Amino acid sequence: MLRSARQATILKALGQQGACKVNELAEQLAVSDETIRRDVKAMAGKGLVERVHGGVMLPHALSEPAFQKRMGRNAEEKQRIARLAAAQIRNGDSVMLDTGSTTAYVARALAEHSDLLVVTNSTEIAMRLAGRNRVYLAGGELRADDGAVFGAAAIRFVEQFRTRFAVLSIGAVDPANGLMDFHLQEAEFSHALMRRAERTLVVTDHTKFGGRAPVRVCGFEEIDLLITDRVPPPELAQRLANAQARLLVAE
Repeated sequence: MLRSARQATILKALGQQGACKVNELAEQLAVSDETIRRDVKAMAGKGLVERVHGGVMLPHALSEPAFQKRMGRNAEEKQRIARLAAAQIRNGDSVMLDTGSTTAYVARALAEHSDLLVVTNSTEIAMRLAGRNRVYLAGGELRADDGAVFGAAAIRFVEQFRTRFAVLSIGAVDPANGLMDFHLQEAEFSHALMRRAERTLVVTDHTKFGGRAPVRVCGFEEIDLLITDRVPPPELAQRLANAQARLLVAE
């Protein structure tokens, strides 16, 4: 494949996923990792992409895409993750869910559950689970993009509850810094859920491994379970093991 065609394919993959690993691109294009690195270096020099450790992303990838676009990305993987997360929750359990595309898929996977006590700041999740369950929606400032509610009032609201689970969706999984997100308000709300839950479950697809986001949510030692769709890279897997955080992979 000609260099220009490879670069076009790389840009197409980034447009779909936001970030890609060098080895995954090399496998997809049937070339060496070094060939991909040379392509990426040339593209970065033109401002088309940004190089990160072990991978590449679009220059705007540190700003989170719109919610509906995120719902369409890696939908099959998120559905598998969501089904496995829902399997951890029994009828009659209590659960807090933050806003995010993967937690929205978890809510869909919980559609057949009943008698749950659900606390969330997501109008999408609240509407999905209302009817068969008791649903409590936090009040505060409404964000138009995804119908999520934030602010001090939302945090005070969730502090009234004590639940068995907190299910969190995050923006990036950084082996050095832990779980990251794109907005301070989201990180603060996630912290509030973690404080009021017996167990914290993080749901994330493999494209977040080694990704970048500006706000730290928590360290690996602060979560109980990470549910994803692929085995993490060795460094990240070791970090999880050292923190005694359980890992479940939705094959």
